[in-house]
Amino acid sequence: MIPAERQRIILKMLESREICTIGELTEKLGVSHMTVRRDIAKLESKGRVFSVAGGVQRTETVREEMTLKTTKTHNINVKQALGQKAKEMIPERSTVYLDAGSTMMEVAKQLVDRDDILLVTNDFFITAYMAEHGRCEIYHTGGKVDRRNNSCVGQQAKSFLRQLNIDVAFIATACWDNRGISSPSEDKVVVKQKVAEVSREVVLVCDSSKYGKTGTFLALPNEAFDRMLTDNGLPEPYAEQLAQQDIEVIRIER
Repeated sequence: MIPAERQRIILKMLESREICTIGELTEKLGVSHMTVRRDIAKLESKGRVFSVAGGVQRTETVREEMTLKTTKTHNINVKQALGQKAKEMIPERSTVYLDAGSTMMEVAKQLVDRDDILLVTNDFFITAYMAEHGRCEIYHTGGKVDRRNNSCVGQQAKSFLRQLNIDVAFIATACWDNRGISSPSEDKVVVKQKVAEVSREVVLVCDSSKYGKTGTFLALPNEAFDRMLTDNGLPEPYAEQLAQQDIEVIRIER
């Protein structure tokens, strides 16, 4: 059996179950563990699957991101812990960017007592929260309104960001795989790319439930990030791969 045929069988098996073990695949394909792992690595390089402990899982394609109303209570304890850790990464008198989303709101809540920073965001809820509770100077990007997550996206938001020098940018995502982060929305992609371009340090803040999902548009490759802040649910093989790319991976306990 040639590699391409084996890889088609692996994908077919993953259509009916969430995870296939290495043992199941070696028995089904009649090959060694090493051969199966090579096939998995090939599929991983194409963004079709990702490795988990003792097996492999199919990548999920996201056509439309969940609304903020849906996500704001999802994995809330993990998001709160990520927010606390993110606060430790912000030097004094920094210009800080917070991306849109429920995880970024938890970062914002940790910054209410920081009167030394200048905060930039494209998120309306973060802007309103910090205007009421925070002590720092605040800028909103403006731009096209994305009603699903109450933020601004698109070329006008990108144009505003072009004028800035950001010290630390915290980026969120709903889709994360071995290539990097992606989105089903092209308008979100241009904002994330411009933020990364104008920032001295770029940090992905994302719980591990987002790993293994892909959107249509690749927003930022792994190499665009200096650090990745997540939890210990991130598959170990992927964490090791990132470390080999000189990306600092910080994993909090779930």
